[in-house]
Amino acid sequence: MGLNSSGHSRPAFLGPLPAATEQRILAACPGATLTGEGRPAGALTTAAWGPVRALHRSWAGDEAVRHRAAAGGTLTALGRFLLETGEVDAVVHVRASTTTPWLTDALVSTDPETVLHGSQSRYGPAAPLVHIKQLLDEGLRFAVIAKPCDISAMRSLARVDPRVDQQVPYLLTIFCGGVHNEKVPLQIIRHHGVETDEVSVFRYRGNGWPGPTRVETTDGTRHDLTYEQAWHSGGQSWRYDLQFRCKICPDAVGESADLSAPDGWVLRDGKPIYEEAPGTNALLVRTARGHDLVRRAVAAGALVLSPLSAAELEQMHPNHLDRRLGAPVQQLALQVTGSRRIALRRYRPLAALRAAGPRLLWQQFAGTLRRIRRRDNVEQPVDPASLPARTGTEC
Repeated sequence: MGLNSSGHSRPAFLGPLPAATEQRILAACPGATLTGEGRPAGALTTAAWGPVRALHRSWAGDEAVRHRAAAGGTLTALGRFLLETGEVDAVVHVRASTTTPWLTDALVSTDPETVLHGSQSRYGPAAPLVHIKQLLDEGLRFAVIAKPCDISAMRSLARVDPRVDQQVPYLLTIFCGGVHNEKVPLQIIRHHGVETDEVSVFRYRGNGWPGPTRVETTDGTRHDLTYEQAWHSGGQSWRYDLQFRCKICPDAVGESADLSAPDGWVLRDGKPIYEEAPGTNALLVRTARGHDLVRRAVAAGALVLSPLSAAELEQMHPNHLDRRLGAPVQQLALQVTGSRRIALRRYRPLAALRAAGPRLLWQQFAGTLRRIRRRDNVEQPVDPASLPARTGTEC
């Protein structure tokens, strides 16, 4: 994987692919095909959130983890717990690049402290799964903490590679608002009058909740934007620069994971606010395996739970609610314009249409048509010569 000329993470092809290899890739690519969970037994399944066995607020039992992490540290705490108990040999996730601070590296952690070093949100292009084949070949047992599309890719890979179900017991995710390109952090850096060769730290979130978007220079100077300033106050062009695939994502809530742990935003008058507070996640437990993991982590003191209602979840994440319910008409807009579509299975489109209502459906349909007209349909490839040398799994 590498960055193309548009600053998006894309595959780099080093040579022609055999037809069988290409079909195997497409079977696992979340840009080509997505398979939902349908209506699994033991879970309450809704059009908006998919299957849910339990719903909580949650945060790390260790206050240091809770403060450092992007929200409540739920996923960091669970990754550390799995390594501490020896249930997995490694945790696959991401961290800020050690060479280009505004970019993101895939990370394979084999101890709890390395998991902590990889905590905090990374909003830009990231390819956390680049080490998966090597880990499977080595016979390691590992958990994956990644974006919903990466989790979907792992579920799809399991359908063509039985080693995934044998070696990957836990798939954990967030809610995803979309992936922007490399130009967004560069614009933020330049907003502060900083040159890229001066940057030592680029942090989207963390060290508080929501935590500042921070640019730190090699001389120790810090430039901070609050969450509201960086993403919600208007006027910043970087807020809207998401790749097209993310704008039509039918599963930004990660229904194929064992659990999803987005921000558990504080509510005021039924709307989320972004003032600094002790970090909290919403926690949607989706599978029996996820339910057992949470139960044991709570018993060990690694995780703390408190009540959360479905109504509060809808108020916290209205944008995800609209996108999920609008997914069928987004696909219709792609069809009527002759655009390529994702092959969707088991995502309950009739339930989404019934729950959405005419007004939302028209908004989603018209909005998708506008985005189709605006997008650049020419996908630039990655230049293989731009890729760094492969040095094996980074632990």
